[in-house]
Amino acid sequence: MKRPRLVIGAAVVAVAMAAVATTASLASAEVPPATGEQQVTETIEVSGNFDGANKRFVGAGDLGDGGQDEGQDPLFRLAAGATLSNVILGSPAADGVHCAGSCTLRNVFWEDVGEDAATFRGTNATVVVDGGSAAQASDKVFQDNRGAGGSVTIRNFEVTDFGKFYRSCGNCSTQAARSVTLSNITASDGDVLVGINVNLGDTARLSGLNLDGDIGICDLFEGNDSGDEPEKIGEGPNSTTCVVS
Repeated sequence: MKRPRLVIGAAVVAVAMAAVATTASLASAEVPPATGEQQVTETIEVSGNFDGANKRFVGAGDLGDGGQDEGQDPLFRLAAGATLSNVILGSPAADGVHCAGSCTLRNVFWEDVGEDAATFRGTNATVVVDGGSAAQASDKVFQDNRGAGGSVTIRNFEVTDFGKFYRSCGNCSTQAARSVTLSNITASDGDVLVGINVNLGDTARLSGLNLDGDIGICDLFEGNDSGDEPEKIGEGPNSTTCVVS
């Protein structure tokens, strides 16, 4: 059985390994049966609460190429303070969900992540992802481009076949210290859970991890605001920037 990759001191390894459960086989990220299907040719703008009643939404027209290009439009764009719940994003899903500020994603399921599952923006934005699942994310699942203040919390979530589960933007033109909390995460067939910029003051706290295979806990980067590809400078949990409990 493979264990999560840890490149850190022996004392921290012992604590982190005790906090991470591993299993030989995890089912693919589960999605509830769809109650119907809707093709989306233009981004659905959400303010307030949108309950999809477990309908499947699929990109079509300009949102239907299924590519990995940056700058795509999302299927859903949430205004600050909005909540999206009980939604299945089918394939293609374009650029998933965009949050303009604080938002809640509750029981949102991505059957096949497009460019990203969700992107977070805004200053002093508090983001909560509670429940749901994502699969087939060749790059990132959750992209955090927020400005200063606020936080991201992702809990009770299942993910499979992914690159990075969460990434704090490494080369945005406006940078800030960002914080993320992951709890009760089941992950399989992935690269790494978290990518953060240690030089910018990012922090990640993780608990209740159930991992299948050689999945990294944290990749540590030196972020920039120049647009250059950020340099990876380390990996694994530690006692300050990436903490597993």
